[in-house]
Amino acid sequence: MSSKEVKTALKSARDAIRNKEYKEALKHCKTVLKQEKNNYNAWVFIGVAAAELEQPEQAQGAYKKAAELEPEQLLAWQGLASLYEKCNHVNAKDDLPAVYQKLLDLYESVDRQKWCDVCRKLVDLHHQEKKYLEVSRTWYKLIKIRQEDGADKQELHELWRKLTQLLSENIEDQNNETQQMLLTAFENALDLAESIPSEDHQVLYRHFIECLSKFPHEATRLKKACEEMITIYPTAQYPLEVICLYLIESGSLIDEGQQYCCKLVEMNPKSGPGLIGLGVKALQNKKYEDAVNHLTEGLKESPLCITAWCHLAEAQVKMHRPREAILSCNQALKTIDNVGASGARLHQRNLCLRLKAEALLKLSDCESWEEAVRTLGQVSDADKTPGLLVLQGLAHLNMGAVGEAMKIMEDLVASHPDLAKVHALQAAVHFTKKDYLQAETCFLRALEKDPEVADYHFQLGLTYWLMGEETRTDKAKALTHFLKAARLDAYMGKAFCYLGHYYRDVAGDRSRARGCYRKAFELDDMDAESGAAAVDLSVELEDMETALGILTAVTQKASAGAAKWAWLRRGLYYLKAGQHSQAVADLQAALRADPKDYNCWESLGEAYLSRGGYTTALKSFTRASELNPDSTYSVFKVAAIQQILGRYTEAIAQYQLIIEKKEDYVPALKGLGECYLMMAKAALVDFLDGKGVDYVEKALEYFTWALQHRGDVSCLWKLAGDACTSLHAVSPSKVRVRVLGVLLGQQEGREVLKKDELLHLGGRCYGRALKLMSTSNTWCDLGINYYHQARHLAETGSNMNDLTELLQKSLHCLKKAVRLDSENHLYWNALGVVACYRGIGNYALAQHCFIKSIQAEQINAAAWTNLGVLYLATENIEQAHEAFKMAQSLDPSYLLCWIGQALIAERIGSYDTMDLFRHTTELSMHTEGAIGYAYWVCTTLQDKSNRETELYQYNILQMNAVPAAQCVLCKYVGRIQNYAPAFSMLGYLNEHLQLKREAAEAYQRAAALLQSAEDQHTYNVTVRNWGRLLCSIGEYDKAIQAFKLTPLEELEDLIGFALALFMKGLYKESNKAYERALSVVKSEQDKAHILTALAITEYKQGKMDAAKSLLFKCSILKEPTTESLQALCALGLAVQDITLSKAALNELLKHIKHKNDYHRCLLTSAIYALQGRTVAVQRQVSKAVHSNPADPALWSLLSRVVAQYTQRNAKGGAVAGSVAHILDSNHGKKALLYTAVNQLAMGSSTAAEENIALKTIQKAAFLSPDDPAVWAGLMAACHADDKLALVSHSQPKRVDPYLALLSAVSASLKNTEILKSYNQSLEKWSLSQAVTGLVDTGKTSEAESLCTKNLKSNPDQPAVILLLRQVQCKSLLESQKPLPDAVLEELQKTVMSNSTSVPAWQWLAQVYQSQGMMGAAEMCYRKSLQVASQQDSWSGKLSSLLKLALLALEVCMANVSGDHWSSLVQEATSEALKVCFCPLAVFLQALLQFNRKMGARETRRLLERVVYQPGYPSSIVSTARWYLLRHLYAKDDHELIDVLVKNAETHGDKRTLELNQKLSTQ
Repeated sequence: MSSKEVKTALKSARDAIRNKEYKEALKHCKTVLKQEKNNYNAWVFIGVAAAELEQPEQAQGAYKKAAELEPEQLLAWQGLASLYEKCNHVNAKDDLPAVYQKLLDLYESVDRQKWCDVCRKLVDLHHQEKKYLEVSRTWYKLIKIRQEDGADKQELHELWRKLTQLLSENIEDQNNETQQMLLTAFENALDLAESIPSEDHQVLYRHFIECLSKFPHEATRLKKACEEMITIYPTAQYPLEVICLYLIESGSLIDEGQQYCCKLVEMNPKSGPGLIGLGVKALQNKKYEDAVNHLTEGLKESPLCITAWCHLAEAQVKMHRPREAILSCNQALKTIDNVGASGARLHQRNLCLRLKAEALLKLSDCESWEEAVRTLGQVSDADKTPGLLVLQGLAHLNMGAVGEAMKIMEDLVASHPDLAKVHALQAAVHFTKKDYLQAETCFLRALEKDPEVADYHFQLGLTYWLMGEETRTDKAKALTHFLKAARLDAYMGKAFCYLGHYYRDVAGDRSRARGCYRKAFELDDMDAESGAAAVDLSVELEDMETALGILTAVTQKASAGAAKWAWLRRGLYYLKAGQHSQAVADLQAALRADPKDYNCWESLGEAYLSRGGYTTALKSFTRASELNPDSTYSVFKVAAIQQILGRYTEAIAQYQLIIEKKEDYVPALKGLGECYLMMAKAALVDFLDGKGVDYVEKALEYFTWALQHRGDVSCLWKLAGDACTSLHAVSPSKVRVRVLGVLLGQQEGREVLKKDELLHLGGRCYGRALKLMSTSNTWCDLGINYYHQARHLAETGSNMNDLTELLQKSLHCLKKAVRLDSENHLYWNALGVVACYRGIGNYALAQHCFIKSIQAEQINAAAWTNLGVLYLATENIEQAHEAFKMAQSLDPSYLLCWIGQALIAERIGSYDTMDLFRHTTELSMHTEGAIGYAYWVCTTLQDKSNRETELYQYNILQMNAVPAAQCVLCKYVGRIQNYAPAFSMLGYLNEHLQLKREAAEAYQRAAALLQSAEDQHTYNVTVRNWGRLLCSIGEYDKAIQAFKLTPLEELEDLIGFALALFMKGLYKESNKAYERALSVVKSEQDKAHILTALAITEYKQGKMDAAKSLLFKCSILKEPTTESLQALCALGLAVQDITLSKAALNELLKHIKHKNDYHRCLLTSAIYALQGRTVAVQRQVSKAVHSNPADPALWSLLSRVVAQYTQRNAKGGAVAGSVAHILDSNHGKKALLYTAVNQLAMGSSTAAEENIALKTIQKAAFLSPDDPAVWAGLMAACHADDKLALVSHSQPKRVDPYLALLSAVSASLKNTEILKSYNQSLEKWSLSQAVTGLVDTGKTSEAESLCTKNLKSNPDQPAVILLLRQVQCKSLLESQKPLPDAVLEELQKTVMSNSTSVPAWQWLAQVYQSQGMMGAAEMCYRKSLQVASQQDSWSGKLSSLLKLALLALEVCMANVSGDHWSSLVQEATSEALKVCFCPLAVFLQALLQFNRKMGARETRRLLERVVYQPGYPSSIVSTARWYLLRHLYAKDDHELIDVLVKNAETHGDKRTLELNQKLSTQ
């Protein structure tokens, strides 16, 4: 190809590029390169085309090739630069600077504008890569080129300003050349600025100064710049702030610097640097308060100024504010750590650490001293600085490490003997060792070296203060040095504190002392000693305003948990001033400061107590006593408050704690007596008279002990009198109080006082109290005591002369009380009560006294009531009613006015009488209200014609009148024991409540009181009732004797006597008594009842015909009774005469109004049972229940007949028993037994299922422990539970319960004399169950001995003999040895003697089966099936059929030839399924099919029926699942296997899962 063609091709390539046909261009270029490999333009065109085609690698290669060929040509370098700028090639950023540099070289002489553009690009590239040195150098070149090209001033200004912006980032980290270029750029930019001053120029100047401030070595330049900017911009704050901070940091804040600070503060009062500067200057001038204020305010605006923090800490140390200084040092150290370490910073850090250590040493806690040692350890070169070593020594000295301090001190003395600090440390060591003379010498030596140190003077003064007696008498030296210390350091609060001590304790100048203390406290508000002393002296000087002002100022500033002394003192001030709420608040604050100060707790308790907060006061005193167990006062206050709150038991316990420590502490003895007295009064209010007497005895004991120590205290004698008088209402028979002989004037021992003697002693005690102090209330109490003595004489019928004398004394005493205090309404009221007593009868005086009482106290229900009683006694009923009404309006809860209204209603015959008496019993207990209400309840109950009236329904039933009246009457007879009608009414009410034994006792008490009375009729009736109740509670001998006390002439006495004889078993005597009653009977109905009773006595004597004839006589009377017909029907059942029973029942039904009567149902069912119609028995009872579902007796009967006759309906029987128990607890007791029996009959569907029957029978045993059937049922339930445990492979929950339960059955049967045949059957069954349980648990020998023991007492017991043989054969059968024929023959004979026993034949079949005699076993099972069918025993038939099927299946499984056994399995299971649905029968059929044809489809169908259909017990399902798995593996049906395995996992069938694992691995 010629050069012309090359040019043509290049031209075509250029055109193609213009037309954006880059591929064509590449073709043309390749054509050229084939001819000329080094063609520059071709390579450039390739680079362009490749770049446009986004082939950067090829473009880069082409450009580089072209640049290599002609490095001085621009095109290749321009293309390469363009390529690098556009693409993200890996090497682009690395190669681009070199490309730009080459372009700069090429453009420099060709095109200055393009050179500048490329230069800017290069600078941007270096700036992005943070190559600031290259940025500055390149930009300098740009500025130089522009200067050469004649750029104007504005452009150059912009260029220099741009450079400042480019280099402003991270300038501290740049090298010196870059930093200098930056500063030069700022200076040139500032010089080239056109408008000065201007905002831009000011901003630029600020940036310049800000940049200079980052370079510590440019301090001179910085100062110059700031001064120049101040000159140009005199109102600008920034340069002033910078120069102030510079001067502060440099420590060269002279007058010029102070001027800057003042000017800055003038411009901005909140300027941080300005305020800091002023603070530093104030510190230099020792104006510490101004320094602290200025520095604190300045640091709020400039918190990063480390020097300011250091100066602030220094000022605070000078002002003895260590805690604030520590905070300032910590802030400075934190700022230093954030800024970074340097030479200057290290110096500041050491300074801060030293100041912090000094501040820590000024504190008084060990933790601060330890922190000071650690702080000094952080100071660099601390071991070489004497001042720091001195501080270390002081720290160790404070911490008690005297040895360490002495070591430091000795080293310092050796190395720096001329330093005052060293001698001061030496003195401090001696001072700590209490070597005050050596300390004095050393302090004097230190003062010689430096006499202007206040601390040395204070320490020397303190040394003199603590010296021995020779200096203690004249403390002038101490005073001199304390004064010098105060003069040299006006902020040393402790110097002023000791000056206060001197003026207070030595000079006796309390006013000057208070001034010193106040000064000390003003200097250090944390000095509790000075503050407390200032307050205490102010109080002594009666300047309460000043004291309160100090306390208020402290408490307002105090944080939570601080200033305890101030809170405590102010709290005590408020407590003394009666401002209890404020006192509580302040004392609580004091406790927050020191929760373990028992004095604070006691004071707080007093504050709470003063404002009536007894509970909180109790807690406070309790806490105080816990903190200081030796404080008797705290314990006493706890007891006293508990006494006030009525917690007498707790109060007594606290008083006892005091008495144990201090036996003669009279307040505690008095408190104990008062507690027991109050408990006695409370017991008497509740009519607990015996308890009240005991409490009074204890109270008198403690009052006597107190009087032994302080017999001169009037209140103790009065309290003893109160205790003696408090028992005035108790029955004399109950009052027997043992009193210490000291109280009776004897030297020792005790004496038992009766009621009259005790009341007399009370009067004597009141007399002693009056001798010591004559008070109106004691005169009143003495008068009331005489009144009670008089009442007691009147009740006992003693000498009337003594009675009159006592009443006159009572009047005299009460009049004396009234004369002493005529405004006390209680005295007037008591005088009125005594005046209207029947022994005096001065009604006019009584009326006057009651009116005077009302005038003295308007709200006076007692006086109005007494006035009403007075009117009622004088037959002024209307006035009495008004008086009672007034009392009711004043106090509706006052009991006696309601009793008065009830008495008025009773007198006028009002229907509201009973309501009023009932209301009195609801309000409280009172004898008059109790006897009145009981009388009206008994009267209403005796009127049997009003049972359907609304009045009876409301007053008796709805208001629970009988138990309410019985309750109050019990209290009445406990208090008043000589009123026979009360005991008769109590017996009557107890009988209504079925409390028969209590009723008998009440009637007996009434009879004893009436025995000597003239009213013989009332006595006979009472004795008759007593005998009747004795008979009902089974005390027949006593009943017979009671009835013999009557004349035995009236019908009620005769039939009661006859019944008692009958129940005693004296049937002939009873017969005679009934015949005698028959001779006096008048009504036909009574005659029928007596004839029925005679028939029963004849039946008991075995005279059936006589009994039958007597009952027939009853039935032919005009008015035959249902009882006689019931007895006739029962007689027919007893002699198994169905015809007689039916006839009697039919006749009975004619007379029974309610067809659903329980007795009718019971008799009908019994007839059906006698006929053998078991299903009809259940149906009959079910009909009755359906007709009357609210009768619990019928539900109970249904549960019983189901358990006895239709066990297959056991579930319904259990439900019926539960319903009976819910409806009525009485019927429910027996129903629980029936429920449990039905639950046992139901069985358990799973081994894991809870034995519900056991819980039910346990509940029945708890409710009826005397029922032998319950214990027998519990034995059966335990046996069932053991069987469940056996099935579930677990241990039985109970160990050996059978013998204990058998003993319980036997013990219960001994107490039951009726139903002997039933009892014998129950005892035999229990024995059988116990033996079976013992055998099952492996205790064969015990079972055998139990049978043998039973046979010894009665050898003729075939059932027991059978049990014995079963026990004896147990071991023989387990040995699996053949039994001899003789043994088999003996066993067969034993079973034949029990031929009607289904279990006996089944057991013999099992024996034959164990011997391999399958045919004989089959015959025995068939015999048991026959017996069960004859007895119509559902369970017997089912068990015989299943056992027979199992026998045949065992033979089939042994692969014995023949179809007999398989047919027998099929036959037995089919018959079992006819009896009822039997899961086991279905499963046995499936097993038979499995044995015949394991892989047959019918096998799978039968097994799946058991496994998957509901209603099968889990044990049977588990076994069926096992066989089904074997069948499925035999058929290799994996899909059904998976289904079965999932089913097994769901039900937790481990046995099937283990089989599956074994079969799957084969």
